[in-house]
Amino acid sequence: MNAASQRWTVARLGTAQTLAWASSYYLPAMLAAPMARDLGVTTPTVFAAFSVALIVSALLGPFAGRGIDRHGGRPVLVGTNLLFAASLVGMALAQGPVGLFAAWVLMGVAMGSGLYEAAFATLVRLYGQGARGAITGITLIAGFASTVGWPLSAWMETQWGWRGACAGWAALHLLVGVPLNGWLPRADAADKAPEPSTDAIAAPTTEPAVSAPPTPAHPLRTTVLLSFVFAVTWFTSTAMAAHLPRLLQASGTSLQAAVALAALVGPAQVAARLLEFGFLRRLHPLLSAQLAAAAHPVGAGLLMVLGGPAAAVFTVLHGAGNGILTIAKGTLPLVLFGPAGYGARQGLMMVPARVAQAFAPVLFGMLLDSAGAAALWLTTLLGLAALGALWLLRPVARV
Repeated sequence: MNAASQRWTVARLGTAQTLAWASSYYLPAMLAAPMARDLGVTTPTVFAAFSVALIVSALLGPFAGRGIDRHGGRPVLVGTNLLFAASLVGMALAQGPVGLFAAWVLMGVAMGSGLYEAAFATLVRLYGQGARGAITGITLIAGFASTVGWPLSAWMETQWGWRGACAGWAALHLLVGVPLNGWLPRADAADKAPEPSTDAIAAPTTEPAVSAPPTPAHPLRTTVLLSFVFAVTWFTSTAMAAHLPRLLQASGTSLQAAVALAALVGPAQVAARLLEFGFLRRLHPLLSAQLAAAAHPVGAGLLMVLGGPAAAVFTVLHGAGNGILTIAKGTLPLVLFGPAGYGARQGLMMVPARVAQAFAPVLFGMLLDSAGAAALWLTTLLGLAALGALWLLRPVARV
């Protein structure tokens, strides 16, 4: 497949991922409060339904990965557009907590088979060991999901109410998402990678191809260490997404400054991904991940020691590290295990991450309430532990 065709694939898939993230993961931030008022429940109840969706997505991720390994990403991702649309219509029609939770459960099914993990598996299914640049490309585009999603959700809610906003997102999935994913290249049988061994999902491919990475000395240990790193990354990024402005206030900044500084996370993520796409792509993905994993602990240490004056540095370092670690979730399983059985393996490794993500807002919020800015000790220590786990992995090949 030529470079121009790959760029178009990345553009289509990145745009579809922007739509998927904006209408699911970033939806509650704008619509949870009006949903709660209209349905007669508390705002935490809406976020509890969102957490249920994240747990459902964790359970379904490995099955979606296996489906992509076998059939390619196009049918799976088109199906998820239909699921996203159905769940959003269900929210728009909900009349109480039962309907709300049912719609979010269906949303969890769509998220488990339609977000980054599925997109990464689709690219690996199409391009094999050459998928690193494509993975970076879609994260560059979808890195603006909150930038696009939050204002658009707010505008639709102002114009048509929260039910109309949900219906509007459903229509976008049908009118935009389905064609974008439907135009993805077909994964032909000739390109199909062999299934992974059934005795252990972590067992690497033993194909004698020259480009395949060597077998890790301890595949199960490698799988566990990567799963831990991904869980820490998701926990920290979700905790910061939910509580960053309040954390910055607890560190000594004003409300206005905290909101303005929190807005730096998105640009920092995209800037770091551009750096990864350019200079850092010359490095082994494991080294890039190690540098990124150190960013949050370093920034958090500065914030805890210096307080408000270090808030901007912390925000930028956190955003940059998170931006590169998002790419690492796609590239590290590829470089350490190879493309065979990638979707199923990655889906399994992301189960702890999705569970950690589901509980992050509540747990970190409780700690922030009781300890203030000292709550950063939790994410700092977790970040250092993740860095240690990455140091225990050995770079066995280049992508």
